[in-house]
Amino acid sequence: MHDGDRTIGSAQVLLRTLPRPFRSLAYIPRGPQAAEEDRGPVLAALTEYVRTTHRPIALSIEPDWEQPGAPLEKGADETQIAVLQERAPVGWLAEVEAAGFRRSTNTGLIPRTLIVDVRADDETLMKGLTSSTRQNVRKSFRAEGVRFGEVTTDGDLDAVLAINRATAQRADFAVHDDAYHRGIRDLLGDRSRLLAAWEGEELVAFVWLVVSGTTAFELYGGVNLRGMKLRLNYGLKFHAMTQMREAGVSRYDFNGLLNDGISDFKRQFATHEDLLLGTWDVPLSPLYSTFERALPVVRRGLKRGVPAVRGALRDPRGAVEAAVRAARSGKPQSTTA
Repeated sequence: MHDGDRTIGSAQVLLRTLPRPFRSLAYIPRGPQAAEEDRGPVLAALTEYVRTTHRPIALSIEPDWEQPGAPLEKGADETQIAVLQERAPVGWLAEVEAAGFRRSTNTGLIPRTLIVDVRADDETLMKGLTSSTRQNVRKSFRAEGVRFGEVTTDGDLDAVLAINRATAQRADFAVHDDAYHRGIRDLLGDRSRLLAAWEGEELVAFVWLVVSGTTAFELYGGVNLRGMKLRLNYGLKFHAMTQMREAGVSRYDFNGLLNDGISDFKRQFATHEDLLLGTWDVPLSPLYSTFERALPVVRRGLKRGVPAVRGALRDPRGAVEAAVRAARSGKPQSTTA
C-alpha cells in the first residue's frame, strides 16, 4: 500500500475456501505490517481491497502489534490480560475500531506469547534465563558425545517427525501428517530452519523455525526421553536463539503461551511475557454472525485430534452445515470419523 511515493503498509492475504453460502474467509496471520501512524489508513484501504476483489465473509487479522499496556510480568493472570483488552481504545487502536474491526475470540495464533530480543551477547541472554534453566543449558553443553546443528538429511528429518508424533501423543495435541511437514521444508526453502541435538548418531531433540528478516517464529519442537534426561531441549533452545542472532534476526518468537507444561518450559527463557493485539475481524457479509457462531463448534472438534475429524475432512460442507445448525439451536454437534 502506498501514500504517494511512500510505502505505508503490506499484507499477505490468505483466502480459505468455505462451504456455500460462506464463500471464503480472508485471513492475515501476523499482519498487516504498518507503522503506528499508518495503521488506520492501511486497514481501511486493505478492507476495501479485499471486499471488492475477493468478496469474503470477513477479513480476519492477527497483526504483530503489541497490545497497549504490554509487555506483561511473567505469570500474569487472565484477569490482568482482560483488563488490558477491555480498556477503551485510544490512538491507533481506536483507528482499528473505526475501520470496522472488532476483537474476536476465534483465535488462530495465540496472542499471549514470548518474544525475546536475541541481539545481545551470550552472557546477557543467559542472564534472562531462570537460574535452574541456566544450569540445564550448561549441563547439556557439557554432555558427552552431544552436538547441536542443522538437519540436512532425510533420515534425520524422519527422526524429527517421529519425535514430533511422540511429543504430540505425550502432550495430547494433534499433528499434521509427515507430507505436510516435508512440504514446509521444501516450500519455505532457506526460510525454514530445522535445528536439532544429537547424542552420538541419534537425533534426540529438535526445534523448527520459520525466519523472516527480523523475526524467528517457532513452528514446532520436541524431545525424546533420552534428550529429556540429558536436558538437551534446554541447550537446543539456547543454541537456536544464538543461531538466529547470527543469521541477523532480532526477535525470537516462542509462538504462544498456554497453561500447559510446554508453555512452562518456554517461560524459563525470559523474565517477561508478551501480549500481541490478537484476532480482529471486520464482517463483510450478512452471514458473518452465523459463521462466527459456527466456527468454535468446528474448532472444538479439531482440538480432539486429527483422526477425530476425518469425517469432517471428507465432507467439510456437511461438517460446517452441522455446526451452523448446532449454533442456531444452541446444542453442540459432534462429528464422528
